[in-house]
Amino acid sequence: MAIDYNKLTPVEAYERRRSIWAWIVIALVLVLLLYYFVGRSEYVIAYDDPEEHFKYGSIGSEGVTGLPTPILQALPVMYKDKLGGAGWAALGLNTEPGQPLPIGFSRRVVTGVERAWLNCSVCHMGTYTLPGDDELHYIAGGASNDLLLYDLITFFIEVGKDPGFTADRLIAAINSDEVPGHLNFLERLLYRTVVFRQVQAGLQALADDLTFVLRQEPFGPGRVDTFNSYKVLQFNFPMGPEFISDVALNGSSDYPSIWMQAPRAGMNLHWDGNNSSVRERNLSAALGAGVSPVSVDHDALARVRDWIDTLPAPKFPGDIDANLAAQGKPLYDEYCAACHGTGTDDSYDYNTTRHPYLGQVVDLQDIGTDPGRWSSYTQGFAAAQNSLYAGYPWQFKKFKKTSGYANHPLDGIWARSPYLHNGSVPTLRDLMNKTSDRPTEWYRGSRELDLNRVGYRSDEVGGGKFFYDTNVLGNHNTGHEGPEYGTDLPPADKDAIVEYMKTL
Repeated sequence: MAIDYNKLTPVEAYERRRSIWAWIVIALVLVLLLYYFVGRSEYVIAYDDPEEHFKYGSIGSEGVTGLPTPILQALPVMYKDKLGGAGWAALGLNTEPGQPLPIGFSRRVVTGVERAWLNCSVCHMGTYTLPGDDELHYIAGGASNDLLLYDLITFFIEVGKDPGFTADRLIAAINSDEVPGHLNFLERLLYRTVVFRQVQAGLQALADDLTFVLRQEPFGPGRVDTFNSYKVLQFNFPMGPEFISDVALNGSSDYPSIWMQAPRAGMNLHWDGNNSSVRERNLSAALGAGVSPVSVDHDALARVRDWIDTLPAPKFPGDIDANLAAQGKPLYDEYCAACHGTGTDDSYDYNTTRHPYLGQVVDLQDIGTDPGRWSSYTQGFAAAQNSLYAGYPWQFKKFKKTSGYANHPLDGIWARSPYLHNGSVPTLRDLMNKTSDRPTEWYRGSRELDLNRVGYRSDEVGGGKFFYDTNVLGNHNTGHEGPEYGTDLPPADKDAIVEYMKTL
């Protein structure tokens, strides 16, 4: 009988079985770690400086709505025919040196992929230049006067519906010399088989949801349809002509400033005063930027809230005639302060006891301004909003339909041009006039300040400037006029009030 010298002894067999099981356990641990750190965990690209966090920090929009960063960098390359050589700047987005994406886009690693989408600053980063000087100045917490949101939305609608949006074209654009970084073989395979299909499906769904936007009048720069897209994306509201009037469909308004929010607590916020909670207002705005009730980053939003609570209003960047401003102060206090508060030396007086109508809603029939923004916000939508976050401490409770528009503080008012809630009046001096004397046709989109009349220049033609016609639905420049508003005063008194408002 032959002896098998290769046969394992009982001890050797035991050791081998134990070794196999050890490797199985190690493999399982590695798979679990890979699943946790890649498939489940999220990594935020964070910023220590509060203003940098405001400009580029995540609020939680990337995982639900966002696109992989290389795709956002590649889209302007793929669609040069639409955007030209300016890239995202053609849609009013500003990019700083050294940043991979424009201001207002944040990045977060989700399921192993770096994705990017919108944060608060996409709507609240103003810009300006001074006469005779092309240097661009930023206004943190101001209104994003450059942003062409209507064009940005319609661009993504067109991409979502474009049969030429293919994996091959996308990968070629990502690997072009115009996009930093290149996809390797495995990444190209992943993009072709998984990533592209998901992105294409998401853009097609977005295009289907927001098709109603194509029935709206174009907004122009610095304006937003605050709630109609929100209705669809959060609640699937029907937006066909049989469900929403043309007036409510065209309720675009200017972006508001968001500095010095702590003193505004308890005032009626938003243009129509539909909520008195700064916390709820912030959380609702985050939903508008693309977060979901599940993905919202409460800690990141808290950082923004803490910063804007005491963010000072910007100082007027031009010369102020002190004597004329002194003449204007008592006139301002007589005609404006009760509704809007007033300046006191180097501070602003937000006291609602001294200024009884500050933060209060004025009936639409009394204020007489364009009804579109008011009409777009309905009682049914308010009820739907109050259902969000049910069961959580941050559930919405204070949204309501109001009877008109709210009076707001005028701190930093020079940086909030154009004026009225829908941005239908180009300068403060124009707003002091009766409707019949205000410009009916002018141009939005200039960055250059008119330091005398206070606002942006409205006479620049070309260069992408938007022709603003006050006869178009949603663009009416009526209201906020009459003896109680100072529009019947002599021109010299109006000049003095405007000069004083430069100090606020």
